[in-house]
Amino acid sequence: MKTAYSIPRIALTAGEPAGIGPDICIQLAQKKHSCELVIITDPELLRRRAIQLGLDISINLFDPLKQPLHSSAGSITVMPLRLKSKAICGQLNAENSPFVVGTIRLATQGCLDGLFDAMVTAPVQKSIINDADISFTGHTEFIADITGGHPIMMLATEGLRVALATTHLPISQVSKAITAERLSKVITLLHKDLQNYFSLNNPTILVCGLNPHAGENGHLGREEIDIIEPELDRLRKQGINLQGPLPADTLFTPKYLKSADAVLAMYHDQGLPVLKYKGFGQAVNITLGLPIIRTSVDHGTALDLAGTGKANLGSLEFAVNTALAMVKSSMLSNHI
Repeated sequence: MKTAYSIPRIALTAGEPAGIGPDICIQLAQKKHSCELVIITDPELLRRRAIQLGLDISINLFDPLKQPLHSSAGSITVMPLRLKSKAICGQLNAENSPFVVGTIRLATQGCLDGLFDAMVTAPVQKSIINDADISFTGHTEFIADITGGHPIMMLATEGLRVALATTHLPISQVSKAITAERLSKVITLLHKDLQNYFSLNNPTILVCGLNPHAGENGHLGREEIDIIEPELDRLRKQGINLQGPLPADTLFTPKYLKSADAVLAMYHDQGLPVLKYKGFGQAVNITLGLPIIRTSVDHGTALDLAGTGKANLGSLEFAVNTALAMVKSSMLSNHI
């Protein structure tokens, strides 16, 4: 990644315009930041929403030729993209779906081009994007289609990081997706990115089993014996510090977590309920395995809260701070 600027520049997509994305972007802009935040959205959307929230903001249009400046309280720098239709709080409109996807594409390409050091995404509504006949599984897959790489979803909150071997798959498909090849790729990239982005020289990764009681010696499934254990043994010989496979129902206890830098869960709802119980609203979604840095909030669009002033800023603020820390760690790692 680039290191040309002394002040990091982070792109922030405002997400679904009918949801709380614009609200939390405006709330975030009420504070000073040790980076330049560039919000990719329609400036008129922010002006209207700020009035609705009763918050003062000053909007400056983004100039890519200028050196980054620290974002000051009450001021927003915007890379403009126009809405197709006026956004109404709580009312999804498929006409604005190309706009939503366009903001993500601009941020992603800007990171690839070295214009931005990282990108942070506010929540989108997948259903309305698909209703507009745009194929969209999620942020993670969409960004990976542009950047290449093997995306790994990792959520983090204070004291816990949980990465996923598989992401948005039906339970019926998970077992077939747990292959030695997939585990090798995911664990290798997870190990590398924990080193590069979190300054962990020899990270300890706890690995969940797939089955109850991690298969109970084959009585509850053989994936641990036939696939997971042999691959973990092979990766340990390469110097990766792995523990497991461990039963998921006991892994998420202080006895194990006190020594862990990250947990690898086999599927979405094996690991994320624990993390969200521990830190919902104060957690961040991180996409590893890509040539760019991308973080996101841990919540949805909250259509019912849009424009009310009741949206919680915590996760977006954590996502920005995490992205900034990852940028700094990566710059230090590349310098070394």
